[in-house]
Amino acid sequence: MAKKFLGLALLAACATLAQAADLKVAIDPTYEPFTYKTPDGKPTGFDVDVANAICAELKRNCVFVEQVWDSMIPGLQARKYDVIVSSLSITEERKRVIDFSDRYYKTPSAIVVKKGTPYTGPASLKGKRIGVLKGSTQEKWAMGELKPAGVTVVPYEAQDQVYLDINAGRLDGTVADKVEVHGGFLRKPEGKDYGYVGHDQYETKYYGDGIGIGMRKGQKDLKEQINAAIKTIRSNGTYNTIAKKYFDFDPYGN
Repeated sequence: MAKKFLGLALLAACATLAQAADLKVAIDPTYEPFTYKTPDGKPTGFDVDVANAICAELKRNCVFVEQVWDSMIPGLQARKYDVIVSSLSITEERKRVIDFSDRYYKTPSAIVVKKGTPYTGPASLKGKRIGVLKGSTQEKWAMGELKPAGVTVVPYEAQDQVYLDINAGRLDGTVADKVEVHGGFLRKPEGKDYGYVGHDQYETKYYGDGIGIGMRKGQKDLKEQINAAIKTIRSNGTYNTIAKKYFDFDPYGN
């Protein structure tokens, strides 16, 4: 009987270790080139590669969990996954409910509309329909800057749905991360007639302090481990190798 209990205890311990070896990582796979899918359905992108590099430093296995963007934080709080590595901006509002790692990139956002559209400020777009990712910092910027100027701001569950509706004529443009909108829309044939207007958007009150990894509050050890891993991949060349796969500049920012 004692041997039986010992065997069961060992099995339970092995199961616990196996679970500890996995790090469940939430991503929204509609955000090229940061998080998207290969033709055979595998997650890929800058965020995915960074997550895998961090997991390698932590000696854990990244298990990617797909999540609709505006449910990212509720899913984290409900313990559906351990962290969010999906272009999540470090904002004061979000820091009230979850914790963040140090920044791992910082890129600007911008307005994208049809080329030749006159633009001297938000009022230039009065009467137009601008699509944004629901729950994003770009939505907050659009609601704060465009909506008061008479622009109709339309939230979407996924950024790729915004591009589909631009092409269908249901939207006049979008507010999006400049790198994402370039990779996901402007560089493609369907985006050839569109371009940026206005300034690069970095306003802290909307966009926070760059992009970090989201985790539940109270996970001090995990936060320290992830921050150490970010420093390591930044210093040993891994980060630069990943960045060069997707960008012709350093996305870490100033």
